[in-house]
Amino acid sequence: MNKIIKLTIPDAVWIELVASARKAAPLEACGLLAGRDNQATKFYPMTNVDASPEHFSMKPEEQFAAVKDMRRMKLTLLAIWHSHPSTPPRMSAEDLRLAFTPNVVYVILSLARDANPEGRAFVLNGEIPQPIEMAITNE
Repeated sequence: MNKIIKLTIPDAVWIELVASARKAAPLEACGLLAGRDNQATKFYPMTNVDASPEHFSMKPEEQFAAVKDMRRMKLTLLAIWHSHPSTPPRMSAEDLRLAFTPNVVYVILSLARDANPEGRAFVLNGEIPQPIEMAITNE
């Protein structure tokens, strides 16, 4: 099982996630979160090449550029992020089917109640999503 039990996201990064999700709606938005010590300090927005309201795939060249930047900045990939434009922030069967990356957190931001976007974080224990604490901080 993944060792991350809590993911911290500064408010400024969370605002970027919400803005990205709202801009992409009604399609899913996606991206990567990087940082150190389980604190996500950098958001890498990605293009959802599927252009779908129900699933996403990231552009490989954008992913490669993000990983290259993470290495340059000595950051670690902490989370794969995507939005659910009209459903709750839970890992759907489609999300689980496409969860290929080990040892990361999966963050889902729901716009189902757009006035109050809701996010949840999960790690995978085999094929079972385990919720973990996600804290949005003023740091």
